[in-house]
Amino acid sequence: QVQLVESGGGLVQAGGSLRLSCAASGRTANTYDMGWFRQAPGKERDFVSIVTWSSGSTRYADSVKGRFTISRDKSKNTVDLIMNSLKPEDTAVYYCRIQTYDAGTFYNYWGQGTQVTVSS
Repeated sequence: QVQLVESGGGLVQAGGSLRLSCAASGRTANTYDMGWFRQAPGKERDFVSIVTWSSGSTRYADSVKGRFTISRDKSKNTVDLIMNSLKPEDTAVYYCRIQTYDAGTFYNYWGQGTQVTVSS
């Protein structure tokens, strides 16, 4: 099992910045990647950004490219998401996800979510 603890959400004005952090504990030895997803009211959970644990390669949703930056700290088992130039449409609950693998099977674990609200 893996436990995730998120922090850093809040209320910010449009154009502002926030930093989300996610700390993983438990069986993290076989981490494949960690990343962030978000879910706005009445919508499905969408991909935001992800970092591959071994290589550090990153991917971003088109809607956040150039504004958000994801980073990882392998020594602390943490992943951060720096969000700049925030827009009202970024308002959502942001979820951290870790993907691990064992004997050829991938497992996903989710955090409890942290609210990000961007006012216009």
